[in-house]
Amino acid sequence: MNVLGEVLTPSSYITHHLTNLSGGEGFWTVHIDSLFFSVLIGYSFLWLLHSVAKKATTGVPGRLQCAVEMVVEFVDGNVRDTFQGNNALIAPLALTIFIWIFLMNMMDLIPVDFIPYSAKLAGIPYLKVVPTADVNITLSMALGVFFLVIYYSIKIKGIGGFAKELALHPFNHPIMIPFNLLLEIVSLLAKPVSLGMRLFGNMFAGEVVFILIAALLPWWAQWLGAVPWAIFHILVITIQAFVFMMLTIVYLSQAHNDSSH
Repeated sequence: MNVLGEVLTPSSYITHHLTNLSGGEGFWTVHIDSLFFSVLIGYSFLWLLHSVAKKATTGVPGRLQCAVEMVVEFVDGNVRDTFQGNNALIAPLALTIFIWIFLMNMMDLIPVDFIPYSAKLAGIPYLKVVPTADVNITLSMALGVFFLVIYYSIKIKGIGGFAKELALHPFNHPIMIPFNLLLEIVSLLAKPVSLGMRLFGNMFAGEVVFILIAALLPWWAQWLGAVPWAIFHILVITIQAFVFMMLTIVYLSQAHNDSSH
């Protein structure tokens, strides 16, 4: 019997914890829990940063203000070093991506049965609390970045310039246009896929390890596996947020690079 009050085998326990609370059918299936927690975390950190900004002082700052300023300066420094262009959107976007993904990843450190147990008492049968362990969430964010890349590529270079970039790179000869188009389009489409799948793969794997520890070890010994993995996972959580942010900056920097000028 697990903490949810159900008699489950390790296999059914793992399956239960990897099942989303869903609505709809087929293509139109919506993972309600992933959407709920991602929106809740997003609004929470926006409210927090807004509150810190309103209360910010030029004197001796509090701990929370110091922490926020450190994150802002860290992201701003990476944008200045990486982004080759002039766009006021990039720094706020990078800051939002980094903090939002970091906080969503942090949900993986909550004991696997803690929130699902509370949800079970409220009559909710399934509940996954780590939005970034859901491929729909990570690919949606990656597609958002992809659309921005396309938008700025066309805005900065024009439709003709963007098409020319796809058709005449890497081989600047008319006879190589079909090969160039194939190569560049595949490379372009691979960006959102790799961006979303990298984040999903790492967070899903981390979630599975925590679930395996809870499923296979007795409750009194779970800390022997969960604590060391959680300490290591803090590094993974931070790196994945940083990588997603940096690749977003790099992709948008490439979109702003007009080689024809």
